Amino acid sequence: MAGRSTFKAFSPLPVSAPALSSARSSAPHLHLRDETFDPSQPGTYQLYLLAGPAGLRVAAAEVARQKIVLLEEYAAPAPAALPAWLSQHELLGRPGWAQVRLALTGRAFTLLPRPLFRPGDEPAVLALHHALASTETARHFAHPALELVSIFAADQHLADWLHRTHGPKSCLLHHTSALLAGLLHQRGPAAPRRLYLHLGQWELTLVLLDQQRLEFCNVFSFASAEDVLYYTILVMQELGLNPDQDELTIWGDLTADSALFELLRTYIRRLRFGTRPYDLHYSYHLNEVQECQYFDLLSLHFIQ
Repeated sequence: MAGRSTFKAFSPLPVSAPALSSARSSAPHLHLRDETFDPSQPGTYQLYLLAGPAGLRVAAAEVARQKIVLLEEYAAPAPAALPAWLSQHELLGRPGWAQVRLALTGRAFTLLPRPLFRPGDEPAVLALHHALASTETARHFAHPALELVSIFAADQHLADWLHRTHGPKSCLLHHTSALLAGLLHQRGPAAPRRLYLHLGQWELTLVLLDQQRLEFCNVFSFASAEDVLYYTILVMQELGLNPDQDELTIWGDLTADSALFELLRTYIRRLRFGTRPYDLHYSYHLNEVQECQYFDLLSLHFIQ
C-alpha cells in the first residue's frame, strides 16, 4: 500500500456457514422503540440499516438530541427480495428521512489506497477478490481519514431501491466501513496499536489499528467457536501480537457466559468487551441488549 499505511490482508480458509432457515417474517425479532419516537415525522430522524443473509438490523437516531430511539431486528428475505420487502414495510419503505445509511455484511469487499483508486475501476478491482454475480454491482465508499477506499459488491436491485426511495439523502456502504468509522471515533487520534474483534452471524471481522492507521481488516466466515479462535490466533501471529500480552477488544453477538468467550479467554489473556459508541444518547429501552451489541449498526451515525 502506498504512503504511510501498512494495511495487510490474506485469504482465510474456506468455511461453509450453517444453513439458515428460509422462513422469513415481517415481524421483528427485536422491537425497541422509545416512547418519543414519532414515525409520522421521519425528517427528524436518521435511519440506519444493516443488511445481510442472516437478516436486517435497524436503528433510528433523533437528530436534535443525537439519541438512538429505535432498535429493531428482522429475519428479512434474501437481498434479491429485500427491496420489495422494504417497500412494503410500514416504516422502512417511507421516504423523507433526514439521512438513510445502509450497510451490507459479507466478504465481497476490498480496501484500496486512495491514490490508486479511479472512479469506474470498481468492477476490475473487486474482480481480484470476488466474482460479481449478474445481479450485483460494484460500489465504493471513501475513508479520507484512513486514506483508503472501500470497494464492495451490492445487490443491484437493493442499490436501485435505496436511490429511488431515498435519493441523495442515502448512502450505501460495506459494514466494515461503519465499523471502521466507529472504531476511529471510539479510539481517538493517539490510541495505541490494538486488535478488535467484531462477531456477527456466522461472520467474524478482525481489525488492527495503530493510531489513525489501518494495518489489517478482514472478514472470515465461521461455523464453530473453534473457527473463531483459529482465525483470531492466526491473525495475531501474522501481525506480531502476543495472545498472552496484547489486548483484544470484542464487540458483537457474544456474551461473557458463552462457550465461545470461555474458549477465547483460555488462549487470549487480555479480553475486554467494547461499549456502545460514544457521543450518542440512548433510549433506556436499549438496556435490554448488551453494551457490546450492534456496534457496527450504531456506528453508521459517524459516517459522513
